[in-house]
Amino acid sequence: MNRTNRARLDIRSIDEITGSRRLRRMRKADWSRRLVQENRLSVDDLIWPIFLTEGEGREEPIAAMPGIFRYSVDLLPKQAERAARLGIPAIATFPNIDMAKRDATGSAILDPDNLINQATRAIKEAVPEIGVITDVALDPFTDHGHDGILRDGIILNDETVEQIAEAAVLQAAAGADIIAPSDMMDGRVGAIRDALDAAGFQHVAIMSYATKFASAFYGPYREAVGTGGLLKGDKKTYYIDPANTDEALRETEQDLSEGADMVMVKPGLPYLDIVRRIKDTFAVPTFAYQVSGEYAMIKAAAANGWIDGESAMMESLTAFKRAGCDGVLTYFAPQAAERLRR
Repeated sequence: MNRTNRARLDIRSIDEITGSRRLRRMRKADWSRRLVQENRLSVDDLIWPIFLTEGEGREEPIAAMPGIFRYSVDLLPKQAERAARLGIPAIATFPNIDMAKRDATGSAILDPDNLINQATRAIKEAVPEIGVITDVALDPFTDHGHDGILRDGIILNDETVEQIAEAAVLQAAAGADIIAPSDMMDGRVGAIRDALDAAGFQHVAIMSYATKFASAFYGPYREAVGTGGLLKGDKKTYYIDPANTDEALRETEQDLSEGADMVMVKPGLPYLDIVRRIKDTFAVPTFAYQVSGEYAMIKAAAANGWIDGESAMMESLTAFKRAGCDGVLTYFAPQAAERLRR
């Protein structure tokens, strides 16, 4: 048998195997790939977490998060205007509180003029149409780095909930559009909803950190908010075990029953299976937080020339959409928005 006949037989055998279906046909050109793309990332999917610092005129680089800074309140309007120009729908703020203002109970969170509330007012004054998301967890305000009130080595659930519900009202009064409690205390969502409604803030939504895992990916964030060296012990008594999925669904169900308007999974990429289960089970607005460790790994690998950083950024964000996310909190938000505009 000559070579030509052998090639023809090979071609016929491939057609027999595939039934004459060639899946590569729609991959042959950019226009056809775009035509059949199943999931699309848009700037409307992005929430930009921004770190805050005390003082004026301060833009502090965060060593573990290349390209990310803490901003003093007077510099926030410029960042909010940048977000608005790029079409980013919302900003989430996270403060690095002066150590002199931290104590065992995180009492400074109840100051109507604390750093979070100052930032909200500054952002809303500069760009009223942009969404502001605030957290009521106590960890930036405590001298021990935990998300709740610590006494005799125990995080006190009910006392913490009472305090964060009061803080949520103050944040709403400052102009926050969404309260996003990340502390993982039992009953916090219901308490916050009741407090907001009683204070006349029925329009303020709650984005629950419904499934926040006891993860190793939070390290750079803790540097950013100044809690890394403070933390006594760990947070395993109130964050979810990374091995558990059914528990994550129970947490989500509880928060929704208490009045959460949307839910979040944190961290992001290592927990895409959780995102998918939540979306399939509850069919509610579902978000994920691409946390500091995820950001830092991509940036470090790109800096070493091991990966194409921008492509990895876009691929990772698309993965969230594919898993079922309605949006993503990501430090890449401005960079991704610029890429999407191009």
